[in-house]
Amino acid sequence: MSKAIVLPQQFAPTLVAWQRSHGRHALPWQNTRDPYRVWLSEIMLQQTQVTTVLGYYQRFLERFPEVGDLAAASLDEVLALWAGLGYYSRARNLHACAQAVVQLHGGQFPGNAAALQTLPGIGRSTAAAVAVFCFGERVAILDGNVKRVLGRLLAFDGDLASSAEEKRLWALATELAPAEGITAYTQGLMDLGSSICSTRSPQCLLCPVADLCAGRMEGEPTRYPIKTRKLKRGRRENWWLWLEREGHVLLQQRPSTGVWAGLWSLPLYDDEAALQVAAERLGAKLEVMPRIAHALTHFDWILHTRRADVLTEAGEAGPGGVWVARERLAEYALPAPLKKMIA
Repeated sequence: MSKAIVLPQQFAPTLVAWQRSHGRHALPWQNTRDPYRVWLSEIMLQQTQVTTVLGYYQRFLERFPEVGDLAAASLDEVLALWAGLGYYSRARNLHACAQAVVQLHGGQFPGNAAALQTLPGIGRSTAAAVAVFCFGERVAILDGNVKRVLGRLLAFDGDLASSAEEKRLWALATELAPAEGITAYTQGLMDLGSSICSTRSPQCLLCPVADLCAGRMEGEPTRYPIKTRKLKRGRRENWWLWLEREGHVLLQQRPSTGVWAGLWSLPLYDDEAALQVAAERLGAKLEVMPRIAHALTHFDWILHTRRADVLTEAGEAGPGGVWVARERLAEYALPAPLKKMIA
């Protein structure tokens, strides 16, 4: 049975005061109440560090300054700009969400968390963040960082692998949210989770709420949050065939579902024998390239690459796809390891 939780009443005012004096205030998506800019940053920041997001955020706004511009773009163009940021379902949902905002809401984001959550790719925590920062609504966020902060603060012993326990933590997070200062409070949770209350080495001596933290008082804050269900990591092995002819690279578009859905890739084979058959049809002399080990969320992917230059006539008998001039590769959404290899 889970232990009773006593909410520290001074947590919100202490966190708000700390955020206002020591928190982040100069990020490009701060100091705006524009839902489009806040939403874009929130989607990009899911499972991605701020330093990585900064460049992508700027490039997206330069190309798509308003939600209507994003909605009107092709998915290929959106994926090309997103390439390298990972978790590509976010980009597909981003595009679908922009189109829904234009088609269903006249180009204006809904003004509350409940309505925002009905849009593609916007979960409860993201909807709450947009509602807080743009509309001042008193709602709680609970992303991975905040689960860690509140799990330690409250010494929350419920297993977050259980939907019932996660629902209980949501309720506590909602109770903690203050009636005044909700914007600074929410930003403070984000700042605390990203800079001080880290996963493995929390900096408790620098934490403004250390004296209120039940996990610290117990002497082992890293015990929280508790989540027992672990993903089993798998291993996958494939072979890339890198063909070039007269300054053009052969690319194939990935299926609309699965890993790298919708991105452009070199022809991919399940084994080296199948690749060799394709190469022999072309009369190509293969060069062995360095092996790539690419870590994804659920598995480690070993990618072997064989490269060959082919003649124009032979190239027509290749494995299908499109021949893309090297100077135009940036227009195509390439997976990060491929982009790095053939750049």
